[in-house]
Order: sequence, then C-alpha cells, then structure tokens
Amino acid sequence: MHVLYASTPAQTQGRLVAEEESAFRSCYQRDRDRIIHSSAFRRLKHKTQVFVEHEGDYFRTRLTHSIEVAQVARTIAGALGLNQELTEAVALAHDLGHTPFGHTGEDALNALMQPYGGFDHNAQAVRIVTALERHYAEFDGLNLTWDTLEGIAKHNGPVTGDLPYALADYNARHDLELHTHASAEAQVAALSDDVAYNNHDLHDGLRAGLFSEDDIRRLPIVGPCYDEVDAAYPGLDPYRRRHEALRRVFGVMVADVIETSRAILQQAAPQSAAEVRHLGRPVIRFSIGMWQALREIREFLFSRMYRAPSVMEMRAQVTHVVEDLFPFYLAKPELLPDRWRQDVEAARDETTLARLVSDYIAGMTDRFALQQHARLLGGAGGSGAWGGA
Repeated sequence: MHVLYASTPAQTQGRLVAEEESAFRSCYQRDRDRIIHSSAFRRLKHKTQVFVEHEGDYFRTRLTHSIEVAQVARTIAGALGLNQELTEAVALAHDLGHTPFGHTGEDALNALMQPYGGFDHNAQAVRIVTALERHYAEFDGLNLTWDTLEGIAKHNGPVTGDLPYALADYNARHDLELHTHASAEAQVAALSDDVAYNNHDLHDGLRAGLFSEDDIRRLPIVGPCYDEVDAAYPGLDPYRRRHEALRRVFGVMVADVIETSRAILQQAAPQSAAEVRHLGRPVIRFSIGMWQALREIREFLFSRMYRAPSVMEMRAQVTHVVEDLFPFYLAKPELLPDRWRQDVEAARDETTLARLVSDYIAGMTDRFALQQHARLLGGAGGSGAWGGA
C-alpha cells in the first residue's frame, strides 16, 4: 500500500555530497545499512538504558532497544503505508548520540558543557552521522539523505529557540527545516521509542526486583492484559505468564498508534510528505485515553524504577565518573587517542577543545568509561579520586 503522504526515494532532497545511486538499494536502504555498519551503532551494545552495563546480561542496552524500536516502527509504518526503510533508518539511529550511563551520563555531560554550548543527545546523533564517523574517502560522517538527517534531528518535533551547537553547526551547511515537523516516518520512529521503552522497562524492572507483578497489575492496560492471559491459560508458568501479558501490552500500544494515526491522516488528507511537515501538528499519535494510561505507567516507572534507591546510588557513582573524566581530558588532551590528535592540535580555543573532549566521552561505552576512570584516576567513582592532578 502506497499513500501520497509517504516519503519516496524519488522525492528525496538528496545528500550533502552527491553520490551515484546504488543499483540494488534505495537511498533509504543505504542510509539504514550505513547506520548499522557504523562504529557508533556497534558501541550501543555496551551502552545502557537504566542499569549500568555490568549489572546484568539480560537488561536492555541501547542496541537491543534500538532494534526493538526499529521492529515496532516497521510494523506501524507498513500498516500506514509509509516508507519502512526510512522509518527503520531513523529508528536505528535515534539513540546514536547517547552518552555512557544513559540519561544520567547525558545530564552530567550537559552540566559540564554549559560554558561551551551544552550537550544534547539528538544533536550529538546528527554530529556523529555528519562528522565523527570517518570511514569514507569522500566525506566525513555517513552522508545520509536529508530525509534521514531531518528525522534524526527532529523526530520528537520541531526544534526552535537556541539550537544545540552540534545541530546549529550542521544546519548552517544543510538546512534541515528545523521549524517544521518531521516526516510521518520519523514521527513513527518517535512513538515506537515510547512503545518500546514503556514495555521493556516493565520487563527489566520486574527482573531487577524493583517491583512485583502484583504492583504492575494495578496499572492501566497492564492489569487487563494479565487478566486476559489468566483467563486463557490458567496455571501458566510464571515466566510465560509474564511474557504473554507484557507482549499483549505491546500489542495494545501498537494497535492504538495505528488506529489513531490512520484517523488523523484520513482527516488531514495530506497530499505529500512535504505537506505532512507543514501541517503544524503531528500526525502520528496515541489516542487521548492511551496517552493518559501511559502517563500513569511512566509515573509508576519513575518512582519505582528510575528513582529507586539502588538506581539512584548507581546514578551518583557514574555521575562522578563523567565529572572526573571531563576536566581530566580537558587539562590533558594529549592523552586522547592518536586519531584525535590532529583535531586537538587544530583546536582554536578552549570551547573547541571542550567539544572534542565531549565527543570522546559521549562516544564511550559504560565499560570503557569505567575502565578509563580506574586507569587514569584510580577509582570507579568519587569526584576527588584523582586529587585534581
């Protein structure tokens, strides 16, 4: 099924550096493949969502999360007649800019970078795919299509006001029309992120023992799904019961996005992908009832998981790791790896140097950041660990 408002390779705004098109793959397929083969994508294997990477092999990482988001996004895009390759490319790239230690690491790095323009993971993802990946002979970055870059930059909505420096720098060379909404495909990627993390954080929180199944059965959507499983499979093994219930939660969220968005698109009747961008409102949405239910689930996860004492203790420890590494490398940039040396030598001022250090730390995995902290500063945490040396 093709619809007028779907993005198509024939209508793409192209790449910053012109390339000969592939005989076997569309431009969006090439974008997706370049993202999958990037160094930043591989590093997501050892970057975490909530728990630190060494805490357990079964907890989600940024890599498994990105794959789950891409799967959900392809399903929704297919049901709505949108371009699945573009949707998948944006979904796979949406977390490339995350620091080690999840949002805790991002908060720490953003605070440290305030004198130098701050830090934002969406803007950093754009910086990675346009500058920091350096594997190709003819350009820095991955030279993705405008459509994919736009989706990475503004899948959560228009970006207005003071732009993060990493986004402003690229946008000055290649206008991503940041004041508009993104394509319907990028909007699908954004809501697929919500679907995936709401579901898998319930899984991970149960596995970590932060709350029980009795606790989550009081939640909207979740409770009825457990009731449905118990009615159909009385006496089912606890692990199968949990999986059966939570996969139904997943299905309810996906079905709601598809039904709600289909109605919005039919009512708005955009005649092109460009028209979707200029409608002034998103076209991919949860229903009001689902949004209210998800708000209640998020509030539960916030209090019982994201702010659980054990999680907060680890957040404090890894915050110190980032707070120690940043000033250390800023004072001793010669200790950055050799491939960063040319950029360090070309740095014009402290701001440029700080941004290089930020790029380096943001690219670290959880494991590597802890190893570097132990090797260089003599500990796994504590902002006084290296005594200001």
